[in-house]
Amino acid sequence: MKALLQRVSRASVSVDGQIIGQVGPGLVVFIGVEIGDSETDARYLAEKTAGLRIFSDETSKFNLSALDTRGEILVVSQFTLLADTRKGRRPSFTEAAPPETAESLIESFVHFLRSAGLRVETGQFQKHMLVEIHNDGPVTIPLSSKR
Repeated sequence: MKALLQRVSRASVSVDGQIIGQVGPGLVVFIGVEIGDSETDARYLAEKTAGLRIFSDETSKFNLSALDTRGEILVVSQFTLLADTRKGRRPSFTEAAPPETAESLIESFVHFLRSAGLRVETGQFQKHMLVEIHNDGPVTIPLSSKR
């Protein structure tokens, strides 16, 4: 699984002109599922996301996590994180997991975050979404369950 975390002051996701998820200070997590990913990958990325120290303390150092700050999290599925652009000019998505598998593992990822006590909102799987992000910093961190 691959994730792209963005620290935000606020964010929202809309489908068909309706806001379906919004968060205050915390993270937006774009997440993609690869062929061969499992619940273990979902748990690893959820634990890493919740515990990653990318929020500033009183001395402006990255010493606090979403768990420490009670940051809210907006999870948005994004298979394009798995784009392979090495050949040609059109990205290939052959490493992306089938939709049924991807949706299930993203739901597991969300479940693990909520089990940690975090408030989590989500986009809508396989829908065209508009995501409004107020990136704080900016801070953008890529994560992978494979490294």
